[in-house]
Amino acid sequence: MRRSRKLCVLLACALVGSLLNGCGGNTDQPSGGELAIGVTSFADTLEPTEQYFSWVVSRYGVGETLVRFDEEGELAPCLAESWAVSDDHLTWTFQIREGVKFSNGDMMTPEMVKSSLERTFNLSPRAATFFEPVAMEVDGQQLKITTSEPVAILPGSLADPLFLIVNTSVDDSIFAMEGPVCTGPYAVESFSPTNACVVVRNEYYWGGDVPLDRVTFKCVDDQTTRSMALQTGEIDIAYNLKTENVVEFEGNPDYRIQKLESLRSTYAFMNQNGVLGDLALRRALIRALDKETYCSVLLEGGATSGKAPVPPTLDFGFDELSDENAYDPEGAKALLAKAGYIDLDGDGFVETPSGEPLDLEFVIYTSREELNVYAQAAQANLRDVGIRVTLNTVSYETLLDMRDAGTFDLLIWNVLVANTGDPEKYLRENWYSTSPSNQAGYNNPEVDTLLDRLAAEFDEDARRTLVMQIQQHIMDDAAAVFFGYETTYLFSNSRVTGVQMYPMDYYWLTKDVALAGVHDA
Repeated sequence: MRRSRKLCVLLACALVGSLLNGCGGNTDQPSGGELAIGVTSFADTLEPTEQYFSWVVSRYGVGETLVRFDEEGELAPCLAESWAVSDDHLTWTFQIREGVKFSNGDMMTPEMVKSSLERTFNLSPRAATFFEPVAMEVDGQQLKITTSEPVAILPGSLADPLFLIVNTSVDDSIFAMEGPVCTGPYAVESFSPTNACVVVRNEYYWGGDVPLDRVTFKCVDDQTTRSMALQTGEIDIAYNLKTENVVEFEGNPDYRIQKLESLRSTYAFMNQNGVLGDLALRRALIRALDKETYCSVLLEGGATSGKAPVPPTLDFGFDELSDENAYDPEGAKALLAKAGYIDLDGDGFVETPSGEPLDLEFVIYTSREELNVYAQAAQANLRDVGIRVTLNTVSYETLLDMRDAGTFDLLIWNVLVANTGDPEKYLRENWYSTSPSNQAGYNNPEVDTLLDRLAAEFDEDARRTLVMQIQQHIMDDAAAVFFGYETTYLFSNSRVTGVQMYPMDYYWLTKDVALAGVHDA
């Protein structure tokens, strides 16, 4: 990913007191000690092929991939030292790093890498949405992956935590509750889905000294409670705090705040297999939403107002895209009336053109406070134009099940839009007509054609044009509500060094995270 062209992420380190290490990791750290990190509950197992739970395995410093993203969002070597593609763009060759051991001491070989990737493709329906290999072959220290069609984003796909490398020579039935055996700087000691995950130093880590003895990830879903836990010293790092928490810490030399205009988008799927199959209703719904106020006032500037699939932090033409469904509540009412949505019983809410009650179920989940803000504000705006919305708040795991089953009208989603280095995978996963994740029923043959062209396009300028065309179709089709693109924060105690925010938020605990002044006995 060429930074000057695609990635415009702004990362700011706010100095809340004196900082010893700036924004980057410090590889010359004292070692030893323990710390606690406050997180929102996310995974009910550590089996990396289930749902998106591999992200936890990566974030907790346990799992690693062949390729990774650096602090600038660029692809970098990890378990593969280098890679290259053949002239016909069908075969990628990865030079597998030598001398790497799994956390149980077993040597990682190219054959084991191949076996791990095969396991992922066998167990995860999501794997084939990245690419489908027709062959994987080991040649000495090299792994060769061949596809039937060119896949421009294949190295970036292998940087997604879904493809982290696990030891397949052990009993993998233990992975769910005891954690997979991987190559990262830490290994799982214990795991309780709604309580905590404890990891300990991997004594066999290939990438250098690991500073900490033990790290506990505590599940603290409530944002206020998570902030208080950092203030009282119960935790040392807090993820997913928001703009309103800044005032609690700024100016205090005991804390450090990092801020990132992120690559995350919050949006809502609209299920076209039900009443939202009506384009007029979807357009009216979007026009009723004052997203600028949601982001600038209700979230106190904690997000940028949304309109398109890809946020402006990536250079894919955000300002050039036309938004025919911008905020216009009177226009929304006119659209509804013209399409036959009339309040027949005088209760303030419209019925469908066939005279049936209209009550849209909006499914949200509990672990991100801003999602509730968006949903309640949307409910109020839609009430003003006569559309009844009922909120259904569930756990993240339940939301995944409801999404997969297609049992919703509206369903909130918060996702990294460039998990392979650019938006192709995100766009294909959600809006390609036959994608397993497209349970909302979106189907535009032109979008399918453009996505197929994008998959085989290696020229960055041509890719940008294709992504812009795809986005415009999705916006014109009113396929989803793009609420906003969040600003993310990382709050930490000043005694913690080496903490770094990444545009691709796969890496929370790395070998660089340490405690200032702590040494092994």
